[in-house]
Amino acid sequence: MHRFWEKVIKPLIIATRPRTIVEIGSLRGQVTYKLLDYCKHVGARCIAIDPVPQMDTELLAEYYGSSFQMIRKLSLEAIPAINQYDMILIDGDHNWYTVFHELKLVEQMAARTGQFPVVILHDTEWPYGRRDMYYFPESIPQKFRKPFATRGIEPGRSELLPLGGFNHMVSNALYEHGERNGVLTAVEDFIEGTSYDLRLYRLHSSNGLGIILEADSPAADVLPYILNTSGL
Repeated sequence: MHRFWEKVIKPLIIATRPRTIVEIGSLRGQVTYKLLDYCKHVGARCIAIDPVPQMDTELLAEYYGSSFQMIRKLSLEAIPAINQYDMILIDGDHNWYTVFHELKLVEQMAARTGQFPVVILHDTEWPYGRRDMYYFPESIPQKFRKPFATRGIEPGRSELLPLGGFNHMVSNALYEHGERNGVLTAVEDFIEGTSYDLRLYRLHSSNGLGIILEADSPAADVLPYILNTSGL
């Protein structure tokens, strides 16, 4: 996600001026720090969600004060407690079940508040656009969990490698493609089933970035220019 900051995410934030930003998947804070600098400057708030963040959250809370909130839970447990937000960045557990239900929770928030937020998702292309990955396999209901193994993957090959390969240390679905498999599939299934008139914008580099907007969102006027001039 951080590779898209300067040319896409930052310009989109400046154009839309969100007051509350939710970030799913903080990890080492490469994007979190940048979001917090914006929030502190304009008096906005960043709510970070990560069950095991790899950054000094106490120091961040001390420095950024009310601009920062850390929720150490899985996203599907944390999101329902957040009443309203203008933008959400989704870069957590890269599988169909999690992403689809994260988006359904966003939809429920929008129904309560009357505003569908700007949604930014990482990993909409290879390797996890069409393949599930599980950080915590036991958190996914069995009927939605693909057969998986802790083995690596490579472009152009559906089955997992016997040794080595990309992300060989995490739980990857045995095969690519098919129903309810991968981040992009979850996004497409959500958009097909929602009553909101949504548009999906995609960038294909750096594992892919997807941006979901309502068709009449003010951001829809500026986002095509941002994407076309990003060079990504």
